[in-house]
Amino acid sequence: MGPDVPLLNDYKQEFFWKRFPQTFLGGPRFKLGYSAPPYIYINQILLFLTPWVLGGVGTVLYEVGILEDYYTAVLSGALMLIAAFVIQLLNQHARRKTSTVERLQNQSALTDEDEYDFSSCLGIETVKFIIPGKKFIVNLVFHSIFAGVLCGLGTWYLLPTRIQLLYSNTGGTVMIFIFGWVTLCIGEYSLIVNSAAETATFQAQDTYEITALLRPVYIIAFIAVDIAYRFLVTVPSLVWANQVLHVVFLFLPFLWALGILPPLDALVLWGLEQTLEFVLGGSPMSSNLRLLIIFLVSAGVTVSAYFIPSSLGLVLFITGFGFLLSLNLAEFGIIVQNYFSRRFSLSKLSSSFNSFHPQMIWKESLFYFIVLIISLLEASLLHCFCSSVYSLQSPQAIVGYCLIVILVFLWLLQEIQGAYLLGIIRNPFFQNDIRILNVFMKKQSRLQKVAIVRRILLTLVSPFTMLAYLSLDTSLNTVNSVSVCIGFTRAYRMIWQNTENAMLEMVIVSVIQLIVFDTNVWWNASLNTGIQLLLVALIRDRLCKLVSKLQFAVTVLLTSWTEKKQRRKSTTSLITLNIVFFPLVLMFVVLSAVLSSPLLALFTLPVFLVAFPRPIRSWPGAVGATACVCPDTIYYQQMVPGFAAALQSAFASGSLGLVTPGSHYLCRFQDRLIWLLVLERGYTYCCINVKGLELQETSCHTAEARRVDEVFEMAFEQAENVGRFALNHHFGNILMPCTVVPVRVYSDARNVLSGIIDSHENLKQFRDDFIKVLLWVLIHSRYKKSKTQKNSAVDQSDGLNITISEKYSEIEGTHNVGQNNSRKENESISGEGFDEWSDDDDIFEILPHTKKTVTKPIVTSAAGGLSIPGSIETQHEDNYIEQDVAVDKLYSVVGFGLPATDKGKQTPVEHFSMLEFNCSYSKSLSVPQDWILVSLSNQKVREMKQMFPSEWYEFVLKQLDFHHLDEKPSVLCDELIKDTSLRELYIQVLTSVYFTLFGTESSTPCSAWLYRAYLGNIPWSVSVDWLTGKPMLFQLALKAFRYTLKLMVDKASLGPVEDFKELINYFEEYDHDWYIGLESDPRWQQAVLQEKPYLFSLGQDVNMGVYTGRVLTLQDQLVQIGKLNAEAVRGQWANLSWELLYATNDDEERYSIQAHPVLLRNLTVQAADPPLGYPIYSSVPLHVPLY
Repeated sequence: MGPDVPLLNDYKQEFFWKRFPQTFLGGPRFKLGYSAPPYIYINQILLFLTPWVLGGVGTVLYEVGILEDYYTAVLSGALMLIAAFVIQLLNQHARRKTSTVERLQNQSALTDEDEYDFSSCLGIETVKFIIPGKKFIVNLVFHSIFAGVLCGLGTWYLLPTRIQLLYSNTGGTVMIFIFGWVTLCIGEYSLIVNSAAETATFQAQDTYEITALLRPVYIIAFIAVDIAYRFLVTVPSLVWANQVLHVVFLFLPFLWALGILPPLDALVLWGLEQTLEFVLGGSPMSSNLRLLIIFLVSAGVTVSAYFIPSSLGLVLFITGFGFLLSLNLAEFGIIVQNYFSRRFSLSKLSSSFNSFHPQMIWKESLFYFIVLIISLLEASLLHCFCSSVYSLQSPQAIVGYCLIVILVFLWLLQEIQGAYLLGIIRNPFFQNDIRILNVFMKKQSRLQKVAIVRRILLTLVSPFTMLAYLSLDTSLNTVNSVSVCIGFTRAYRMIWQNTENAMLEMVIVSVIQLIVFDTNVWWNASLNTGIQLLLVALIRDRLCKLVSKLQFAVTVLLTSWTEKKQRRKSTTSLITLNIVFFPLVLMFVVLSAVLSSPLLALFTLPVFLVAFPRPIRSWPGAVGATACVCPDTIYYQQMVPGFAAALQSAFASGSLGLVTPGSHYLCRFQDRLIWLLVLERGYTYCCINVKGLELQETSCHTAEARRVDEVFEMAFEQAENVGRFALNHHFGNILMPCTVVPVRVYSDARNVLSGIIDSHENLKQFRDDFIKVLLWVLIHSRYKKSKTQKNSAVDQSDGLNITISEKYSEIEGTHNVGQNNSRKENESISGEGFDEWSDDDDIFEILPHTKKTVTKPIVTSAAGGLSIPGSIETQHEDNYIEQDVAVDKLYSVVGFGLPATDKGKQTPVEHFSMLEFNCSYSKSLSVPQDWILVSLSNQKVREMKQMFPSEWYEFVLKQLDFHHLDEKPSVLCDELIKDTSLRELYIQVLTSVYFTLFGTESSTPCSAWLYRAYLGNIPWSVSVDWLTGKPMLFQLALKAFRYTLKLMVDKASLGPVEDFKELINYFEEYDHDWYIGLESDPRWQQAVLQEKPYLFSLGQDVNMGVYTGRVLTLQDQLVQIGKLNAEAVRGQWANLSWELLYATNDDEERYSIQAHPVLLRNLTVQAADPPLGYPIYSSVPLHVPLY
């Protein structure tokens, strides 16, 4: 796609220009896109002006002196309440009159496009179009009452006399009165008549009709300030605030239309986060429930601190709770949960934090207890005996000097851990090349020793030093002070919650105290140390966000010209406008930083707006609740536990930079891209969310992934070619390479098998190898069963007749025959309908199955005179379990092309002959007799006897371990080898399977047939129908076939097999360390999760016309990690939310999703939460320890 692809297609442009005026006016639809009668517009205008008319009645009565202002408010509110109920009752009446029952739905893009057939001014369709109504009766009543209250307070708020007293300006009073009522009418219309689609949309669906309350709530907030001013006239700040807010009140429609004011749910979550972080000293949380609980507990601690009468008690209280609240308290709950689950033998309780959860052991609990005791002792002793007035030689000043030194050391130790210094210059201490894992880890061990020093400084030395600095402050002697309680409760918690930021803030405060030593200065005279730290923290956070937003804005502006594929026809004009209106653009950037809201680049063009504030997670849903799951999801699911464990050392060493909630990281390994978001941070832990991006790369995905590879290669693999102090050539990119971590993951290798699978020699050898492999598989399957068999009765009958478990499997096989019969028309049968073999499954276990009457055709025997060649027998299996299944089989003959027979007449019964074994253990190794195709000709049996590998058979038996038996192993092995009955039984089973798969002809199979058979698609025949009717035997045959093909590939790659010992080593390795099957099989995914060392599958490249082999190898690999500009990510996500939820621009080829090698626009869109993004994996919150 070119750079001038339309931002919105023609249909969406028309839709947008119809929706935006409705949003600005609060709900009236004056641009419909089709012809409508004039009364449609007149009715909407009348409803829009109704609050003004009703409020005007009270205003006139007040101005002429008939009513007092509060009576005026009551009158206007009562009139609006009646009007609101009348409006809603009109809708209820119209709905009852409608003949067809319709479900009332939210306003959406579809309902906006519906055309109505209007009949009259107050017709049913007219009322339903103008007044959509409420979904819930509760909302009907509540919104109507709220509308009355809003109109009454609004009338009071906009009384001309009161406005004149506030400004003493007639012109200003008139302007505020007129445009203020316009704002009020917009709020009332959206509340009671029709809610407009808001540009500030947080939730994809408004289930509970909260959107209607958005504008009225903001109006009430402005009125609340005026009410406070009227009752507290003597407060000068309220006068100034009331004057400013009356002016801002006029611009509320513009703020709503631009989407700057957040929806109520986003406002509440954002407010809780900001208060918890900057007032209470906490951290943003990984879930809304945790946020609410921690906020309430933290607020309770702060309030309780106010009532402590003693300064020593205050210090002990806020020190203890500051430390406890900074811990990962959820871990203690998990410990108790696991304890009781083990105590009462309960099933494993599910955890909301996924499988990776480092359990706190008693050593860690003891460590936390010791740290708490030492903290309490240090704080109390220093406060009681060393607290003094601040001076250059005071203990507090000396501790401040120590803090400065520790901060410098921490910064230096952190910088040398990463790939670049300050993100600009190549770090000379970082290992140059990561291509050899062992060499890299050996040379990187020096930095790991330095990381241990940093970890000790950060975990122990820094917190105790800051604790001493706070405890020596004399402001703590002032008890029952709101500012002291808020400031110091936050400060005592921050030293544990986020030690790096707390260190920086405390050093800044200490330096300011050293520079501004005059106690009469406002900073020292009016603010205690706790409040100073709070203000410094707020300024530090907003400045960091400002720098990140400026970097994002400059990157968008420059790349719109420097990147040729991003250069549009309008680029020059947009750059010129940004230069001309630079002060306005800068104001938007600063405002977004102050509000801690995303800087929205409209369509990712250099058109900057302020998005509404939202939580740090950016999305409303639970973390990890949704993902676009596909077969590739399993690879991310397998690697995430090990990846989270590897991140522990990376976070603790500082190689990933400053880890704060809201930090984003991008990780790369082969074709996998991992998106990492830090959700919360505490003492010795942080909480993260891991997302996996799609592996099937599109063109846009490939272009950006290639740039990611270039950035990482320049940092980690090409350092020796650019010098030790080389500059970062990708400094403007939003991705900054940090480090690499070893993770145990699957490496993916795909090889073309041309010359192997189509080699005539290999194909000719395939049949002989298959006999050996099948024989080994059969013997080992029976040997494993004999070792695990606990029921002696089943053991005794297993070698003679069909066991009950096999009878159940027979029923299961007949169920599959019905499917096979439908496949006969296509002359092939797919193995996908059968359970795949797995090492961990006992294929002989009894499977519960419901009784049913099934007719199963089988090929009959020519012996005994019971059957005619070509005839089909049917076996009725109802009431089957009650029969003596170990003795008889009952067949009823149905002849094709022969005279009809009486189905009700029972035919003679055929008995299986009893086999006499020479060895007592032979019956345990024998296979069921119904695994023998009874229609086998003696000629085929003789052919198999000639091909039967006797030496291999004897060698396999000698390799079996019989020490678990009472008999002498060597004697038992000799008896088994000499047992001719057992040998004959295996020869007949081999004959049945071999000629069923390869046919009666001795021709060499072709590569296409091998591929189809590997998939389980064997050409249909009567014998194949018999084989698939034996699910256990079919699985073993398919397993042997796949082993044989893998053996063919290995012999072609590694050389021929020298002896039987090497051959059996191959098979044992396949059995224990490999999964050989299909990528689409559920067993493949299970093998990945069970971390099988190797996985193999056979595939076909239709375009190239070749067969391919895919091998997954589990091994330690280095995963590259880079830090993303968090504000660039939030800005692009804000645009994505606006573009899809408001403009409904879901075009898959839209401009804002095209590849951008600097902004990584396509990858960023993918990483958004569904339904807007489409990550194929998203983890629940993972708690990673930092010690």
